[in-house]
Amino acid sequence: MALPKSFTPFQIKDKLAETGLRGKNFEFLTDYTRQQLQSLFEAGEMLEPYWRSKLNLMEGKVLATLFFQPSTRTRFSTEVAMLRLGGSVLSESNPTTSSSTAKGESLSDYLRTVSVYADIIALRHPNDAEVFPALSGARVPVISGGWGNVTHPTQGLLDVYTIYRALGRFEGVKVMIASSDLSRARSGHSFALGLATMGAELVYVGTSVNPIPQVIMDKIKATGAKVTVHNDLSNEEYMECMADVDACYLPGCSVPKDDPAARAAFLDTIKPFYITLDGLRKIKEKTGKVVGIMHSLPRNDVEFDYAIDDSEFQLYFRQMAFSVPIRMALIAGMVGVD
Repeated sequence: MALPKSFTPFQIKDKLAETGLRGKNFEFLTDYTRQQLQSLFEAGEMLEPYWRSKLNLMEGKVLATLFFQPSTRTRFSTEVAMLRLGGSVLSESNPTTSSSTAKGESLSDYLRTVSVYADIIALRHPNDAEVFPALSGARVPVISGGWGNVTHPTQGLLDVYTIYRALGRFEGVKVMIASSDLSRARSGHSFALGLATMGAELVYVGTSVNPIPQVIMDKIKATGAKVTVHNDLSNEEYMECMADVDACYLPGCSVPKDDPAARAAFLDTIKPFYITLDGLRKIKEKTGKVVGIMHSLPRNDVEFDYAIDDSEFQLYFRQMAFSVPIRMALIAGMVGVD
């Protein structure tokens, strides 16, 4: 989007209204049309000048963050987004021990209770099968901060927004999503759903042992997007495949710590997926292409060369910077601005 030299809060409000998000939950990126997401990205870009300052679009409104799993970036960026919009935050970072759920309250009743005090809820939970039926208890819009292993739509949203801001387009863009365990790569799958909706081409690189969940593949195919899957590649084949894409996304991994045998087995599995700065430079020399490296973070040094941090190939720290304005747009769009 080519922004005018100046724009008013009223224009931001109009752009937020175009998203059609008001009063709705945010569960899957494929729940929205390409035009709705485009309007959301344009609203995010309009809000970028305010993510280090303040704009009172949500004055008097309250966000409740309920995180049943650990989080740094998702929780902080969501809370900061509400604060930058002029709203307030109620934060519960360990509901299993410090809320009424510790006394056996159902998730549905918990959401209904919190709805009394908040205008919007951000929820992270390890069990998506428990979350979906419980959403009926909420009386305000609910943002998924990651449910189960399948979906993490706000992470996917900011990742797609990063492509929008870094490349300026989706048509003709090809993105790789690579992991030794695609069965649990919820941030990568949400990214894929958003890219598919916006018309980008997808390349999955994984292993035959831990494939993509069928529900995700079905949703991607329903968009009509082109998707290719490669399994069990060598590192050389992996880098050859990377030379054909515009960006490579790593959804993160958990390295076993307490079991030496499990750690050794994991390191052997992930070794073919390692990315070096030298390998990226060779791709550029051969094709002229700067392949952006993206990551949901936190990272491990077994995934890629940290020398990429200070190179032109690094996009993962830019993703963090983009997370606040796009979450500002999401919150304001869901609550609505009068």
